[in-house]
Amino acid sequence: QVQLVESGGGLVQAGGSLRLSCAASGGTIRTYPMGWFRQAPGKEREFVGGINWSDGTTYYEDSVKGRFIITRDNAKNAVYLHMNSLKPEDTAVYYCAVLSSYRDSRVPDSWGQGTQVTVSS
Repeated sequence: QVQLVESGGGLVQAGGSLRLSCAASGGTIRTYPMGWFRQAPGKEREFVGGINWSDGTTYYEDSVKGRFIITRDNAKNAVYLHMNSLKPEDTAVYYCAVLSSYRDSRVPDSWGQGTQVTVSS
């Protein structure tokens, strides 16, 4: 069972940037699609974006397209979420996830513990 640990969250002003990291241990994530989700207070957890394992292509929820970028470093067994032009509505706990093994999956198989991102106006 792969364990996921997110880091890099914090407080940032609107318009700023953050990079979240997701470190995997207990197994390789090389052949798994990986994704990011977020959960704002009082709201359900929602899909943010994912990255396919076979060719590294990415796909995103509409509200973050053009602002967020997901990358992966298989050598480091890690995935990253680069967040730019942050808005107050991006405030949430962000979770890394192993996704179900089909292309452009949005279904999580396992989660990390999450990292808080707070964007001030």
